[in-house]
Amino acid sequence: MTDTYQRTATVPRNIRHAFFLITGAIALVLTWPHAFDWMAAGGNILDPVGFFGDAIAPGGTAAFLAIDMAIAWLVFMVWVIVDARRIGLGLKWGVFFVALSYIGVSMAFPVYLVTRERYLDRRSA
Repeated sequence: MTDTYQRTATVPRNIRHAFFLITGAIALVLTWPHAFDWMAAGGNILDPVGFFGDAIAPGGTAAFLAIDMAIAWLVFMVWVIVDARRIGLGLKWGVFFVALSYIGVSMAFPVYLVTRERYLDRRSA
């Protein structure tokens, strides 16, 4: 009975992990061409204040999305460090995912979720 449950529970988890990783890959493909254009025009990807300032400047939808993403990114950075330490993954992994979020939160977050779930599964086994 336990083996049957574990096998059926694995399928949705693997589908969920595949969804997370595919979403992260799609995010990279859709976002980075714009980042390269912005950097070619003189933007510095390691300057988040300048980055979000440039995104807010046009106003309207761009400002809404930039402010929304900046706050979500800040929350992610705090949460991932605290969560990684809390579950036993460690501070260095939290810092790694914060650094990875500079490539894109929409990529780093799903990769962290997969890493987190697999770590917790291995730890409970």
